[in-house]
Amino acid sequence: MKRKLVSLLLVVSLVALTLVGCGSKSGDKPSTGDAEKIVIRLAHPMAPGNNVTLGYEKFKEIVEQKSNGRVEIKLFGGATLGSDRVTLESTQKGTLEMASSSSPNMASFSREFMALDLPYITDIKYQENLYAALDEGELGKYLDKVAGNIGLKPIMYSEYGYRNFVTTKKPISKASDLKGLKVRTTDSPVEVGVAEALGMSATPVAWGETYTALQQGTVDGEGNTFGLLWDAKHAEVLKYAIDSGHNYSMHLLYMNKAYFDKLPKDIQDIIVESGREALDWQRSISNDLEVEAKQKFIDSGVTVHTLTPEEKEEFKTLTRPLWDKYSDSIPQELMTLIQETQK
Repeated sequence: MKRKLVSLLLVVSLVALTLVGCGSKSGDKPSTGDAEKIVIRLAHPMAPGNNVTLGYEKFKEIVEQKSNGRVEIKLFGGATLGSDRVTLESTQKGTLEMASSSSPNMASFSREFMALDLPYITDIKYQENLYAALDEGELGKYLDKVAGNIGLKPIMYSEYGYRNFVTTKKPISKASDLKGLKVRTTDSPVEVGVAEALGMSATPVAWGETYTALQQGTVDGEGNTFGLLWDAKHAEVLKYAIDSGHNYSMHLLYMNKAYFDKLPKDIQDIIVESGREALDWQRSISNDLEVEAKQKFIDSGVTVHTLTPEEKEEFKTLTRPLWDKYSDSIPQELMTLIQETQK
């Protein structure tokens, strides 16, 4: 009898552990920490202190305040749950509520996102026009529809910034200096194409592995914002940089659409409103953070070359053919919507 009781207790314990270890899918009833609270996990790959990270911390703060504690946002930054591609796949499948992906990595989910990667398709001097089109115009509606078609609900088109080329060993001051370098890219076909158009060897590497790849010589350089590179401590291994600004990126925060649709209407409204408020705040601080990060690069001993208008024009000329190369993959309507913001 005693042995039977022990065996029964062991079975019950194993069942309990299994139930604890299995999370409900996001497409099912929203997960709750207790009867009153909705717990939402948000995963992103960005470093502490980065403009994207700060934006999601602000989003958490606003949501929890507006909901009077009914909603808790649990942040998992620094790729602790995996790269942006991995966590967005989990969100798409419904095993994670929210995740943030860089716009280049979104090409793996829908080729239409490649339009945002095209070199020099946007210019920082028209940034406010781009924001307006994303927030209130047809461009935002178009991208919302693309996301919906792949099971995602857009919450924030977070400002990421303009990417610049940096290297670990070779001085760079013009486009031809990049030839022969092994450069880290995402899996974005356009980002790979930009590298090849400039004579580099493209090497796709997950963001969380890039520091080690630079340190070990697997790659000689990368293209990213000064802000993220500084926050991720890449300046420790980098030596040279140019302000190429060749590619504009956003970090796109998505929620599993089925999960969002099953939330109470007032909670849906709080999440959307909080996303807008956090985005306005995040954009307002991003430019200053990028300027500060560039100066920190210089102060730390990294040589940063500022391109002349003629030197930047050479970058534009060499990479412009990519617009035509991917014209069959990117709808003309989307191209037009983006280009209309640049005037």
